[in-house]
Amino acid sequence: MDLKFSHVDIIVADLDEAVRYHEKVLGYRPSARQVWKRGDFHVEFIVMFDGEERIFFVQPYSGNLKDLMDEKGEGIIYRYCFTTKDIKACHRELVAAGARPEDENGNPIGEDDLDTPVGVQAIWLPKAFGGLSMEILEEENMERHMAELRSGIS
Repeated sequence: MDLKFSHVDIIVADLDEAVRYHEKVLGYRPSARQVWKRGDFHVEFIVMFDGEERIFFVQPYSGNLKDLMDEKGEGIIYRYCFTTKDIKACHRELVAAGARPEDENGNPIGEDDLDTPVGVQAIWLPKAFGGLSMEILEEENMERHMAELRSGIS
């Protein structure tokens, strides 16, 4: 399977506080705040950049990530993320391997249902190790989106 590491997602209770700390202490540069709402799932996130390296800080307001934060607390790396050049081929390989691709709410998805509110096709895999899950994103549009966010940093 053609995968390239992209980033980790970390749950935080106060997005602004997490950003200020990592900007001051590590020198990371924050993107503009992003909003993701679909169904009962609502999060806001900021991508922290250090050159090509990136970390996503995610503040959940409702949905399964809010439940996870309420249960486990903040600061959890809950997802490790990859990109792939061909997201539909990746979906087919995952299904053939016995995985059940899903959306951000844990609902099964087919290869024609991979669109997301931020314009990057994505697949999530069910949690296999505690609260940790995997996300696979379509590489071209993901990198285009990251370049747009990075260019907005002053």
